Amino acid sequence: MENPLVMTKKDVGWAYLFWVAGLFGVAGLHRIYVGRIGSGLVWLFTGGLCGIGTLIDAFFMPQLVSDANSGKNGF
Repeated sequence: MENPLVMTKKDVGWAYLFWVAGLFGVAGLHRIYVGRIGSGLVWLFTGGLCGIGTLIDAFFMPQLVSDANSGKNGF
């Protein structure tokens, strides 16, 4: 039996909602949501790379979600 979280399609709206949490100190949840666990943990422990990575992700969020839905997840 496969993990249902992996099989569900990711939504840009939810990803941005998790991204907003990064503005309040819990960075990286949006990356964990789209399946980029490694970089999500890096974002979590470094404050979104001192906020710069979190800000950049605001512009690349649709691509992160698209990659997750097509199975092309990276780090």
